[in-house]
Amino acid sequence: MSNCVRLMRQEDIAQVTAIDREAFPTMLPPTNYQRELKSPLAHYIVAYDDDKMVDEVEAEAALEKTERSLRFISRLIFRNRATPPSGKQYVVGFAGFWIMAGEAHIINFAVRQPYRRKGIGELLLISLIDLARELKSFLITLEVRASNPAALSLYRKYGFAGTGLRRGYYSDNKEDAVIMTVENIDSASFQEHLNHLKQAHSKKWGIALYQIAR
Repeated sequence: MSNCVRLMRQEDIAQVTAIDREAFPTMLPPTNYQRELKSPLAHYIVAYDDDKMVDEVEAEAALEKTERSLRFISRLIFRNRATPPSGKQYVVGFAGFWIMAGEAHIINFAVRQPYRRKGIGELLLISLIDLARELKSFLITLEVRASNPAALSLYRKYGFAGTGLRRGYYSDNKEDAVIMTVENIDSASFQEHLNHLKQAHSKKWGIALYQIAR
């Protein structure tokens, strides 16, 4: 299995929405990724399995299934969509942030169930940090469920520290969200730490290149 990261495209919307619904089935309303891609504030990346492709029939079937399941929630999703091309890359995870006032705020982050615990979430986080730095945002913030120790541990590993609590933040069960922030990602000390983590991740998962394809 060879996992790569690139910027999200229009053709990825059906797969990204399916991953979103798998990871967050009770979160309403669902994110409209058509609208997200058009926003100048939003920046999304996807991880894909370079050894697996989605042909036109499978992609269209996935799109129609997702469209039917969400139609009662939003009539805007997939409006004016194009038929996905044959041989489309198989997306295994995605992540995105909004940039506001020089701050990158991570808003979405998910990996397909069969691909979890394979280093993909960490690969996406590394790529988000690199992208934020490229876009001149040197502070990154996010919210994470207080009951998600794996995510909390991953973010702390990459220098995020708890800076607050949003009580009842999640609409599905009113769970609290921990606000986590990492600052000065352009500093020499942070970049040295990040490079060390990249080397460790590469050694464990066999990923040779940490670069977002366009």
